Amino acid sequence: MNPPVKLSELILALEMPSEEYRIYFDRKTGALVSVENTMLSSLEDGEGEDLDDLADWQRKEYEVAKEIVSDDGSRFIPPPEKFEFHEYHVMEEFIRSIDDDEAADQLWRAIRGRGAFRYFKDTLHRLEIQQSWHDYLEEAQREFVIKWAKENNVPFEDDLRKSRK
Repeated sequence: MNPPVKLSELILALEMPSEEYRIYFDRKTGALVSVENTMLSSLEDGEGEDLDDLADWQRKEYEVAKEIVSDDGSRFIPPPEKFEFHEYHVMEEFIRSIDDDEAADQLWRAIRGRGAFRYFKDTLHRLEIQQSWHDYLEEAQREFVIKWAKENNVPFEDDLRKSRK
């Protein structure tokens, strides 16, 4: 059995996309690993690097990159991506969950047009319901990464539930 990944780590990967690094879930270790795009690209193109030219921390990354490139997709898989998690849709669901019609109307107006995310957060602040939104978003992210884990047969540890108790 593969070691479990912590849901908090999957959410962190969801929130921290990078154009310079690629992140993978390592089924063997149960950890997320990140590797610089240029290093992966050079290995994919068949170009190796001279290990003598690399710093110690780069050598470890290089070894992981070699394993990723040679993997058939059974060990390293991409974690859930930010672009697969539709925060705008979650905002709409949150508004639908609000019992106060006036507050809901203000939030509906806030998410229309340009600057929707900023206006939404400003309105949350003005209505003093930021914590409700934060809790709702956290639960939506939790459910999203659990679904990803189940679809990819990745065992997980729900460390988010433990931290709330």
